Amino acid sequence: MQNKPVALITGANKGIGLQIAKDLAAHGFTVLVGSRNLKHGEAAAKSIGADARALQIDVTNQGSIAAAAGRIRSELGRLDVLVNNAGISHAGKPGTPLEEIAKSGRPSAASLDEVRTVFETNVFGVIAVTQAMLPLLREAPAARIVNVSSSAGSLTINSDPNFPHRSMFGAVYSPSKTALNAITLAFAIELESTGIKVNAACPGFTSTDLNNFAGTRTVQEAAREPVRLALLDENGPMGTFSDEDGPLPW
Repeated sequence: MQNKPVALITGANKGIGLQIAKDLAAHGFTVLVGSRNLKHGEAAAKSIGADARALQIDVTNQGSIAAAAGRIRSELGRLDVLVNNAGISHAGKPGTPLEEIAKSGRPSAASLDEVRTVFETNVFGVIAVTQAMLPLLREAPAARIVNVSSSAGSLTINSDPNFPHRSMFGAVYSPSKTALNAITLAFAIELESTGIKVNAACPGFTSTDLNNFAGTRTVQEAAREPVRLALLDENGPMGTFSDEDGPLPW
């Protein structure tokens, strides 16, 4: 087993995930760049440096997840941080304008197949990966699990008639993040006595391919809160939902 702490970030070959990997490497971690496409992951790991390794993992494929956990166990012998970052906003073609994504996600028009596809990655994938990595995380001296969520899933925020973006709350992406927040709390409650801290982070409206680069925040800004939660000390919170300005309502 190596001495340096190890962090796995899913969906880390680009965007916010790649920036989280870069930041954790800068904090002394060996980072595992989780990517569905191994070549893309290898290119991303190369851009980070010697402290990064590519790890093939498709969060919707149980065999891929199990193989990734086995590789971490055999090659590194430890896992200290898991950042569940992989996520999708819709099941359409890349480059779909945000307005079209919002329109197709309206509850009266949303395709059940699309709802299932988005939940498969954003919710079921997080459960599957976390379950597979828990044996390693339980052995770590101070494990941390960070789920990258969104205020788009906050029922409190979106039920406020004065919230300017509440019309974007549809039946696809937003409820998947609501469900992710519930899963975060469920894991936090179960693992409370173990010292493993489980929290959800909102990176804000960030310019990534998730929203066809319509976001207003940089990936550097977006990575701050997930990284902060990954680096919590023993006095840090658990079972919380926050952005870099503080706690967010569920």
